[in-house]
Amino acid sequence: MSLDNDHAPPAAAAAAGSSSWRKSVLRHDLPASIVVFLVALPLSLGIAVASGAPVAAGLVAAVIGGIVVGLMGGSVLQVSGPAAGLTVVVAESIDRFGWRVTCFIVVGAGLLQIVFGLSRIARAALAVAPVVVHAMLAGIGITIALQQVHVLLGGSSHSSAWANITQLPSQLMSLHGGDVLVGGVVIAIMLGWKYVPARIRVVPGPLVAVVAGTLVSFVLPGGVERIVLSGSLLDALSLPQLPEGGTWSAVALTILTIALIASVESLLSAVAIDKMHTGPRADFDRELLAQGTANVVSGLAGGLPVTGVIVRSATNVQAGARSRASAVLHGVWILLFAVALAGLVQQIPKAALAGLLIVIGIQLVKLAHIRLARRTGDLLVYLATVLGVVFLNLLEGVALGLGLAFALLLWRVVRVQISAVEVAGRWLVSIDGSCTFLALPKLSAELAKVPDGAEVTVEMTVDFLDHAAFEAIESWQHQVESNGGRVDFVEIGSARMADAGAAPPARGFGRAVWDEILGPWRGDGSGRDPVAEGVAAFHRTHAHVVRPHLDELRDRQDPDSFFLTCADSRIVPNVITNSGPGDLFTVRNVGNLVPESGDASVEAALVFALDTLGVRSIVVCGHSSCGAMKAVYGGDDPGPALAPWLAHAEPSLERFRAGHPVAAAAAAAGYDELDQLSMVNVAVQLEVLHRHPAVRRAVAERGVAVSGLFFDIAGARVVEVTVDGLRHIGEPAGV
Repeated sequence: MSLDNDHAPPAAAAAAGSSSWRKSVLRHDLPASIVVFLVALPLSLGIAVASGAPVAAGLVAAVIGGIVVGLMGGSVLQVSGPAAGLTVVVAESIDRFGWRVTCFIVVGAGLLQIVFGLSRIARAALAVAPVVVHAMLAGIGITIALQQVHVLLGGSSHSSAWANITQLPSQLMSLHGGDVLVGGVVIAIMLGWKYVPARIRVVPGPLVAVVAGTLVSFVLPGGVERIVLSGSLLDALSLPQLPEGGTWSAVALTILTIALIASVESLLSAVAIDKMHTGPRADFDRELLAQGTANVVSGLAGGLPVTGVIVRSATNVQAGARSRASAVLHGVWILLFAVALAGLVQQIPKAALAGLLIVIGIQLVKLAHIRLARRTGDLLVYLATVLGVVFLNLLEGVALGLGLAFALLLWRVVRVQISAVEVAGRWLVSIDGSCTFLALPKLSAELAKVPDGAEVTVEMTVDFLDHAAFEAIESWQHQVESNGGRVDFVEIGSARMADAGAAPPARGFGRAVWDEILGPWRGDGSGRDPVAEGVAAFHRTHAHVVRPHLDELRDRQDPDSFFLTCADSRIVPNVITNSGPGDLFTVRNVGNLVPESGDASVEAALVFALDTLGVRSIVVCGHSSCGAMKAVYGGDDPGPALAPWLAHAEPSLERFRAGHPVAAAAAAAGYDELDQLSMVNVAVQLEVLHRHPAVRRAVAERGVAVSGLFFDIAGARVVEVTVDGLRHIGEPAGV
């Protein structure tokens, strides 16, 4: 915005903002809306045909989804309309209750979604296990493909997946060549569209496929079955009808099914779209309110159920949309097309839409989801859900998947690994997991292996310990010790034996061990010796873990890095580098300085690390709120003891005041001047090291790396400092 606009009156500023918005719509949203319209049109027609609904119902739902949800929705770039995910449910509803009652069901589902949104429980819908959602979509895709194969072959789909499978051989014997050719052309174009040049792919593949299939149908010698549209879109509008008295319970169940599936699909789509852009995040409750409102309107107007659709939404983002105007405009284009060009719709062969839907159905079965389910141990849940959706119905399939997922979760949560083995004359009992009364049979069996009077170490990595398990372990301990044995507990997990009998069991969050180690150091005025108590806590929790590693290092050391950092007590090198004993050769001094004039301590450590230990890297680490840098920056007299030492930091201050590039990068990242100086100081120490003869030799002969770090204490974040800039660890260069 120009300087003039910044100081303009409110009315002028509003006018300038309005003008900017219009330019953004014309430049970004208008072209994107046309692309989305071209994708949505054939999909809406195909979903209506696959559902057994009037063809116009798909267009009605697309118009209402685009305009109503576009205006009201909580996800700015999401595009809504009829979705393949509800095809099976809608088809079952139409077959059982008829079309007009199904419209009533759509209205009821919309009202229920509005209740969901007003109740602010939208995020609860995301609690469905992802593997079940993936499998549900795969099952729907398989069902659609099985139905539409018959249409592509010139026949009609059957009422169940099993019938579609068993009747396929006879359908193949009586296939219609023209329909097969049209459907084959559509499938070939859909599958091969990703291989055409990018400049051609700006035209949506589904549109090209359907147009090509339609053109082929005109030159075939035999006729093909085409879409039938009774009148215009306005003629197709129909009011819903109340169900008959004996079917209310089944209708209510269908309403709940459509509301839940539409809500979950819309919310999952909104989550996925949020990951594709950097604009405002989705408001899930508002999104449910908008989806519910759209379904009420769609049902009243004789349209299919509306959901957020990932295919259209992703197309919208990729086409460059910036605001909700794109979704609204796409709905307007569909409305204009349906009113003015309805005759074109009736030229489309059913086999062309069948080919389109077969590809869409197959694409709902994603190999990546199957591989993920196998890696995470959820393949059984995935397969059970898919088979349930295909051969039972969608609701029963999802319920089966959720039940199996919950059973698997329960088994994983309560599972505990227990073993008792003798090692060098001493017994080791390991208990890992959640130790509850369900583990008592296995626990008692393993503990029974330990003979009376034995020396035993019990290693407990337990995050949950109920009173029944605690009592069993305590009783066994008493028996062993009463017969002259000894039981030592090493408790690594968050659940403690000492707490089990004093309070209800609770699952820890991983802080217990850390709190136990740090507790003595936090000071409670008791006068206890924190060193002694800390050592005792180390013996109880970590000594046995590091003992094997330290045993390998007892006669030698082989550190990877020479690590120079400040003497500040808040800097713990092994913690911020996630390293262990023997990994870092650490040198600390006030201000993490490398005196160029020579300092016996730093010089000796550096040469020893390079020439004797053969370290492979050199690291200088500064930190935020550094007292040494504060003294240098403020110009205060630090006293006779520190003044000579801090004089070595004067070059850093001079470089900072001269506008060092690291200072500029730190300022851009939001750091204050004191932290900027600390980062410049790290960069200057790197320059000093690069001039050191031993370092130059090590870099030239062994490729030793020299790098800098800055530890932001408040944010617990480490930033890499180079001689001319910054880089956040784990992010690409230039950030």
